[in-house]
Amino acid sequence: MFDPAQPDFWVLVSFLLFCGLLVWKGVPGLVGKALDKRATSIRTELDEARRLREEAQQLLADYQRKTREAEGEAKSIIEAAKREAGNLASETRAALDEQVQRRTKAAEEKIARAEAQALADVRAAAVDLAAKASESILKSKLAGESGASLVDSAIRDLKGKLN
Repeated sequence: MFDPAQPDFWVLVSFLLFCGLLVWKGVPGLVGKALDKRATSIRTELDEARRLREEAQQLLADYQRKTREAEGEAKSIIEAAKREAGNLASETRAALDEQVQRRTKAAEEKIARAEAQALADVRAAAVDLAAKASESILKSKLAGESGASLVDSAIRDLKGKLN
């Protein structure tokens, strides 16, 4: 087994020398320090990642809260706009109804005045026609001396009525 003529022996000796050299130069301590340093940096990165995740969750919660608030505010603005539109529509309807009533009343008054004027015109035309017909009838029936005596008596009566 430990035969110096065998190459396995020399491989074992050289390996042991190499491991001894590594231990003598402090390589295991350097490797341990490097691993500890690496573990510390990984731990620091994990802590930073946790902190960033918590900040991100807090930001997400803030944005979700702000979104809910904005949605609520938008709903209240929409409801207020609907109420205002309804009020404006009812006011406009009332003003339109009032205007229609005023115009209807004015039209009815204009029609009544036109009817009264037409009635007065018809009456005046009827009076004129009756006067002309009476004049025509009187002229034809009272022609001559009986007409002259009637005119004279009307003039005398008029003088008495004027005094």
